[in-house]
Amino acid sequence: MKALPQISEAEFEVMKVIWKYAPISTNEITEKLTKTTTWSPKTIQTLIKRLVTKGALSYEKQSRVFVYTPLIEEKEYIGRESHSFLERYYGGKITAMLSSYIENDKLSESEIDTLRSLLTKGTSNGRD
Repeated sequence: MKALPQISEAEFEVMKVIWKYAPISTNEITEKLTKTTTWSPKTIQTLIKRLVTKGALSYEKQSRVFVYTPLIEEKEYIGRESHSFLERYYGGKITAMLSSYIENDKLSESEIDTLRSLLTKGTSNGRD
């Protein structure tokens, strides 16, 4: 498994926009994030530069515009972060995490139904 860069919560917000719209220009990233955050364009540009330095993004200059593309896949990054969370807080046991959420009323009935459906689907695919 290749090493993935450590990404802060703010950088993750930038990555979500890039994953969704890539390839995307600096101005487009800034436009989208100024609508959903209180960040200045300068802050957004700093976060983009950090992500490039960390190896999470690549860019290409097209005339006078920088266009960004992710170098890591969203699914891969989120999977790794989910696994780290599970290891850190629940000893790697998903049943411990789900029990905690259910016991503390953190899951709605519809979420429980969705999980039940996923588990049924998983067992019918021959998984143990």
